[in-house]
Amino acid sequence: MSQPPRSKSLKDVLLIHELTFILLVVLAGTAGVIGMRLWDQSSQESQRINLMVQEIQQTRGDLYRQMKELFDMYFLKDPHAQEEYNVYTQSIGVHFKKLLELTVDQEEKSAILDLQNSYQAFVIETQRFFNRPQEYSDEALEKTLNTHLESGIFHRYEIISARAERLLLLKQRELSSRLEEAKSTSITLLMVPIGLALLLLVFSRIFLNRAIVRPIRGVLHATSEISAGNLNYKAPEEGVAELATLSQSINRMAEELTHSQEALVRSEKQAALGLLVPMLAHNIRNPLASIRATAQVADSNELDQETRDSLKAIISTVDRLDRWTRALLAYLHPLKPQPSHTSLRQILQGALVPLQEKIQERSLHFILPDWEDEDDRMFTDENLLEQALYNLLLNAVEASPFHTTIELHIHLSEETIQLVIYDQGPGMPFTPDPHAISPGPTTKRFGTGLGIPFAFKVFEALSGSIHFNSRIPTGTSTELLLPRNHQKS
Repeated sequence: MSQPPRSKSLKDVLLIHELTFILLVVLAGTAGVIGMRLWDQSSQESQRINLMVQEIQQTRGDLYRQMKELFDMYFLKDPHAQEEYNVYTQSIGVHFKKLLELTVDQEEKSAILDLQNSYQAFVIETQRFFNRPQEYSDEALEKTLNTHLESGIFHRYEIISARAERLLLLKQRELSSRLEEAKSTSITLLMVPIGLALLLLVFSRIFLNRAIVRPIRGVLHATSEISAGNLNYKAPEEGVAELATLSQSINRMAEELTHSQEALVRSEKQAALGLLVPMLAHNIRNPLASIRATAQVADSNELDQETRDSLKAIISTVDRLDRWTRALLAYLHPLKPQPSHTSLRQILQGALVPLQEKIQERSLHFILPDWEDEDDRMFTDENLLEQALYNLLLNAVEASPFHTTIELHIHLSEETIQLVIYDQGPGMPFTPDPHAISPGPTTKRFGTGLGIPFAFKVFEALSGSIHFNSRIPTGTSTELLLPRNHQKS
């Protein structure tokens, strides 16, 4: 049989809830940290790209100013043009240095180096104008400035600069896309702990209602029922382990109160019967003895058959009344076993002797154990056990139909002896109660209902047990278990 699932204790439940809340806090914090980190990385990358674009534009602006100073020197004869030109050359060098520092991959570095090489070609070409100005006539200088320098070198620089800016703009778009993804990821990561928190709230409410609130309501209702006298009411053993244990304790308390109440009623009833029955038995048995003696004396062969049958009926009725009173007295008196060395075979034979007449009347067949190789020695009260076995065997005989079989089987061990009685009667319509307050029901016309209670009482005194297994309509098996040594038990 599978064991019922063990309930969790309230301490474990609270620990689980605390760990769950800590987990939610950790998840929320992790989501926030990841979102902030993604946003910070994206912001830094965006700032870097903007700085590179700004440096490229400043480089282009300084290059235009250099061109202006070059034109001012030759056409306006500005004496400070070369000095200003050199200042812009140094400024552009600083810009390229910053651009190279800001690059993060080979593609960006190659674009900046191409742009720097194009600028160096411009510088080398313009240095000739400053170093050897006499080599150029006004017409050649104007052609060189307009055609070769501006349309060639400077135009090529513009193309390379535009390509570098397109590369950075493409990366800027990719960064914007990553920022959107990071935003979606952050929102998703934040929604997960929020959703888990809502689920935890719902499940916590359901769990608390099922594991704590409802069981407490059941315990309170059970205490009200038990305090009102309904000792058979059972508190529901559900919820957390502490409440289930409390319900079990309340149910055990109710059971103990029930047993105590039954024991009190039984003792009071037996005490009352113990005072009344001996007096009634004494007043009944004396007249019965006189009636039986008179009937026996009156019985004679000279009487007609009807009269003799009536006298035998009187004697039989007196015997039944006498057995009833003796059984009632034995049931009421406390039993004090007097153990002695004996054997189960001897006790069983003593119990069967008074039953021979009934066995023959019903033509019953008894199958007895094979005693040849069996060690059935016992140390017990022979008389009490014989009376108990007589009552149980009498029930089996009177319940068995004519021409049927009663089987007796023994199972021996070092410490115990088990005897099983099988009959083929109609089966028992009730289950005998070993703790019954009064004599149990009976299926016999003139039965007292004391045979089985008396047997229960004897086996309890001898530290044994009786178990009835009714197999309606195929009969009853009575399993008897006794210790071999009454003193050890």
